[in-house]
Amino acid sequence: MESGSDSGSEPGSARQPFVVRVSGGSIGGWVAGQGIPLVLLHGGPGLGYEYLDDLATELSASYRVASFQQRGLEPSTTTGPYTVEQALADVVAVLDHLGWDRAVVAGHSWGGTLALRLAAAHPERLLGVLGIDTIGVVGDGGMAAFRTELRARTSKRDAARLAELEQREHDGDTAATIEALRILGPLYFADPTRPPIPDTRFSLAAHKGFSEDREVGAEQAAERLAKGDVRYGLLAGAGSPIPWGQAARPTVDLSPLAFLSVVPNAGHFPWIEAPGSVQEALARLLAD
Repeated sequence: MESGSDSGSEPGSARQPFVVRVSGGSIGGWVAGQGIPLVLLHGGPGLGYEYLDDLATELSASYRVASFQQRGLEPSTTTGPYTVEQALADVVAVLDHLGWDRAVVAGHSWGGTLALRLAAAHPERLLGVLGIDTIGVVGDGGMAAFRTELRARTSKRDAARLAELEQREHDGDTAATIEALRILGPLYFADPTRPPIPDTRFSLAAHKGFSEDREVGAEQAAERLAKGDVRYGLLAGAGSPIPWGQAARPTVDLSPLAFLSVVPNAGHFPWIEAPGSVQEALARLLAD
């Protein structure tokens, strides 16, 4: 197993698909680039991982990047269990399959929360962790403040439509969730007039399962981060509906090895509104 770069690929090389056997099925993804190994975790939970493709391409110019679909959608297994414990086991299985003793793990949104939980549970597998505009692990992680801010940004007309869609979501209508994401999408940017990210796939079962399990073991994870030796950073968009003061700051304050970087004029997707900001945060993470 290796802990450094993979010499079997040239920068800019084509993505090489992989399939990893895990409990209940398999995990599918791809790897590309050359350099320090880096695993990229998507958000949602339950979103299709392809929404991170532009960021993955940017990072693969400097890192050996592995991107994969978390369970819930193809090309990975579409069945649970949708628990934090299983999600962590799936990440470790990817690391083992790739032969990476240790790697940087960067996660966006829910993926950032998962990356922090990985730092608490498996610090020996990590070179560092970067959470990109993510909910924290202290208390509710800033979730209540996030929901309040999102409601404040929603127009009365959209709020009424979202209430209708919420009922359909309770009945298992994935199309209602996709429509809700389309309505809410612009609210995640510092500039709500910019075009939103393209529509993506969504697993309602994965979203519900992982969301309900998110706080299970969070208190213990916070204690381990406070006592651990894994360096981690949180990158927050100043214009994101996730208020960094309630989400990122308390988690950063757990450890003297952690840092917080707030990106002006950026929202929930800082690599889109502030190109290069993720690269800068990774450079800071690995500077020591």
